[in-house]
Amino acid sequence: MTIDTPRPWLSSYAPGVPHDIELPAGSLYDIVEQSAKDFPENVALEFFGAETTYAALADQIARVAEGLRRIGVQKGDPVAIVMPNAPQHIVAFYAIERLGGIVVEHNPLYTPRELRHQFEDHRAKVVIAWDKVVHTIQEFPDDVAVDTIVSVDVTRAMPLATRAMLRLPIRKARESREALTTSVSGTLPWHELVQNEPIRSDAPRPAASDIALIQYTSGTTGSPKGATLTHLNLTSNAAQSRAWTPTVTRGDAVVYAVLPMFHAYGLTLCLTFAMSMGARLVLFPKFDPDLTLKAIRKHPPTFLPAVPPIYERLTAAAKEQGVSLKGIQIAISGAMPLSEKVVEPWEAETGGYLVEGYGLSECSPVLMANPVADTRVAGTVGLPLPNTECRVVDPENPTVDVPAGSEGELLVRGPQVFSGYWEKPEESAAVFVDGWFRTGDIVTIDEAGFVRIVDRIKELIITGGFNVAPSEVEDALRGAPGVADVAVVGLPNAHSGEEIVAAVVLKAGATLDEDAIREFARSVLTPYKVPRRVVAVDELPKSIIGKVLRRKVREQLLAGGQGKLG
Repeated sequence: MTIDTPRPWLSSYAPGVPHDIELPAGSLYDIVEQSAKDFPENVALEFFGAETTYAALADQIARVAEGLRRIGVQKGDPVAIVMPNAPQHIVAFYAIERLGGIVVEHNPLYTPRELRHQFEDHRAKVVIAWDKVVHTIQEFPDDVAVDTIVSVDVTRAMPLATRAMLRLPIRKARESREALTTSVSGTLPWHELVQNEPIRSDAPRPAASDIALIQYTSGTTGSPKGATLTHLNLTSNAAQSRAWTPTVTRGDAVVYAVLPMFHAYGLTLCLTFAMSMGARLVLFPKFDPDLTLKAIRKHPPTFLPAVPPIYERLTAAAKEQGVSLKGIQIAISGAMPLSEKVVEPWEAETGGYLVEGYGLSECSPVLMANPVADTRVAGTVGLPLPNTECRVVDPENPTVDVPAGSEGELLVRGPQVFSGYWEKPEESAAVFVDGWFRTGDIVTIDEAGFVRIVDRIKELIITGGFNVAPSEVEDALRGAPGVADVAVVGLPNAHSGEEIVAAVVLKAGATLDEDAIREFARSVLTPYKVPRRVVAVDELPKSIIGKVLRRKVREQLLAGGQGKLG
């Protein structure tokens, strides 16, 4: 890779961080295969106390890969994963990659409507699904129907004692069991895949340039689409992350997966980075402070990627329960702004660093991070990673750079940047300018190279670390009782970054029933997309061509405006 643009940020790198790295030549599968060779007896996965070594993990991956091959999965085939964090998720991911298939990650908490939309786009014929969501997939209409559903009971990966407790005839056990598993029929059980012989070592492998993953994102236009990421994109981002954290020792790290691995952030820092480090990856189906602290008592993490609300809750719970957080060397925060009021108590409790980073699903996703050193700059998203270039341009004319220090749109280029959206050539072309990816974020870069996010051109709402397209929520709410028109915006929230607020114009004679509208939204949207508040207005501000001006709606709601917004 040839770097032909100035990189003033290099002088601000922390000691030991290289300006550039040698890019990986292999596939994602090679990551876990190499760790299994280097650290066969090291624990790779921990799940409710059950441990899986790297040797055992590699063996399971090889067996599931052969099982998928026997049911017809070939190179280039999309294979859907609809699962929470669990050992089976890791095995499924790398087994698909071993065959040269294309992983398509999905949020298992999506509603049938949301899940169907993505299946209509990628048209995968094989899906590996948590048994709790199997019925949703089985009820897809014929035009979206899959050929094979591999059903996964995540409790099978738990210790026998834990599984036995879940069977106890007491309320808490029953509730836990119902939250984690359910009975299904008409599927291929996961445990049958694991019983296959391992795939032949000389079976064809994917190339670095092959597509490895379709990662759904709201994108820069607000319309959900699948970002296609190659093996090189993802292995490069894992390698860049390793270079950024030279104090994390390969074969000796403990990484906590409290972020969902179906999300780009959790996938790279937990699933690929951790495996490439030969780390012990402690898996949590969802973030639970008590469960996390229980694990910390046994094996404290050395590396903890998360979002600000998780750090806040964990700090408070640790103080309350008298659990030490010492030993957490590095915490990387992303997906939403990180405030000093979160950083200071965290670093006081851990003795380590909590630094902010920045990325996009289209970029594998990490583009920038603050130095893991005293030189980090609060309020910024840090510096571009090794091998990463960026420019700041006029958003109205993105071929023209703005003067140094001025506000402009951030353009990026690097080995982690995708080449386009799944089967959407026009949308793909629209987000590139002469080979540079348009992030849609307005930034400034200071003399030392630190990047500060000023605004977003795109109107995505970032709530709790998740991107939400306003248009998707608006489309859903237009079917809600009494709603004639709607505009959805994000307003600042100290705990989630932004909260979703819907400004609705009611039908003639209707009165605002916020509970009914929110209940309707819950029936068609996953919980984090449901508006926190619904405000009735007489009309919505619109452009001369009739387009709702969301930015103006947001400004007036922030100013306390209700009734007529115009």
